[in-house]
Amino acid sequence: MIHKSGFVNIIGFPNTGKSTLMNSLVGEKLSITTYKPQTTRHRILGIINESNFQIIFSDTPGIIDPVYPMQKIMMQYVEKALEDADIILFLTEIGKLENIPIFNEIKKTNVPIIILINKIDQIGIKYREYVLYDAINHWHKLFPNSEILPISALKKMNQDLLMNKIIDLLSEHPPYYSKEFLSNRSKRFFVNEIIREKYFFIQKEIPYSVEINTILFKKEKTFIYILSYIYVERNSQKGILIGKRGDSLKKLKFFSIKSIESFLRTKIKLNLYVKVSPYWRYDYKKLKFFGY
Repeated sequence: MIHKSGFVNIIGFPNTGKSTLMNSLVGEKLSITTYKPQTTRHRILGIINESNFQIIFSDTPGIIDPVYPMQKIMMQYVEKALEDADIILFLTEIGKLENIPIFNEIKKTNVPIIILINKIDQIGIKYREYVLYDAINHWHKLFPNSEILPISALKKMNQDLLMNKIIDLLSEHPPYYSKEFLSNRSKRFFVNEIIREKYFFIQKEIPYSVEINTILFKKEKTFIYILSYIYVERNSQKGILIGKRGDSLKKLKFFSIKSIESFLRTKIKLNLYVKVSPYWRYDYKKLKFFGY
């Protein structure tokens, strides 16, 4: 039996639905999703295993013009994703018609590119044909040799068609990873990401100054004990995160426990502490400590 494998890397603008798409394709919530741009900070692999193929999806940070060190590292993840891809899924959405410098880098690649126009469910059926006609023409002019597919990652519109296209484009190759693998990331990493995601929803302030580091992940007889530190850049931010009488931190803990238990499929006990690490986003040594 022929076996196919390949790296399918998802790149695109911030907040266009890259993480939602990968989660939907893999069938597990591996990448956190929020309403804010630049939620994804790392490159995360999600693996689909079937008897005759293995698809390694890669979610990446949204393409931006980096200002400080953390953002520069995030863009290095995108550049690496362009280099090692077997297939590139470039995700955009209705209304985003930019022509930016990185397009030249994408055009240089020799691997197949599929342009995905996301969020088509947000267009009224009456006008969908006309809006999509203009969008498809725009992207066809920029990438004349690429396939273009309108989708809705949230509603799974055209997802089966996309999967069939990907499988057709894969090369014959044995699995790159054990068939038991779902991702290249550890459980601690996903705990960090879940806590950070919950903070995005609970607090509208300082989300980009927050980083999580889980220092203890201990399996007991009936539960897993988790100890995580939440880092911010200033003392004033620490006060906001903790809240009056600790209410904000308690709320964060409550929602984090529910999601972590759902992800790990077991009971947990979670302790959260807040620490100040001044300007960690600008310090390469601190960024390395946080796994960047």
